[in-house]
Amino acid sequence: MNPATSINPSSVHMYEAHFFGFKMFEFALGSFVAFVIFKALYWCSWLVIAGVLIFMRRRLTNAGLVATQTFEGDLLPLILLLAIAVTGLGLSYGYEYMKGIAYDYMAVTHAITVIMFLIWIPFGKFFHIIQRPAQIGAHIYKKEGIKRGMAICPHTHKEFATQLHINDLKIVTKELGFDFTLEDGTSHLDLSPEGKRSRLAMAHLKARQQNGGNLFG
Repeated sequence: MNPATSINPSSVHMYEAHFFGFKMFEFALGSFVAFVIFKALYWCSWLVIAGVLIFMRRRLTNAGLVATQTFEGDLLPLILLLAIAVTGLGLSYGYEYMKGIAYDYMAVTHAITVIMFLIWIPFGKFFHIIQRPAQIGAHIYKKEGIKRGMAICPHTHKEFATQLHINDLKIVTKELGFDFTLEDGTSHLDLSPEGKRSRLAMAHLKARQQNGGNLFG
């Protein structure tokens, strides 16, 4: 295979797909597989355009949505997606059917719209694309912790969190330089929020009793 072209020298009609230098599969040029793979972005762009137009129609005609929507939160992401898809198609169709006319302008415009979309993601609704996998991971972590057993507060004698979560919390706090180990070898983190508040109130009461009943000296 010629690394520069990914063409198999034994047959100029075969294309080899490599991943980090390892051959994954090959397919014949001009085949249906080649057509689908090489044109995949085209189909995705058309689907994005269709979806954006459907949602924009709802945003512009649904009275409830019109009353509650904001430009930066609801319309701007749709406009950016539409611009990305249209300029992306313009790049492809420009060099295939228009002999590269306005290709440089289209490439810069496409790059600008993509950069604007990426900058906007952390501040808009599309951040759920990144946030949702983390939420799923937290849900799986919680379910796995429940399977391994719950932590019981030594003060209230009630379950309040998974033991897996408490153990991990002890490890993380020690790595950050915080040691909540008590004199008897137990940890302050073993207490539930209710138990911590109760222990704090008991400590305040004890300090006040030792000080002759005065709270502030």
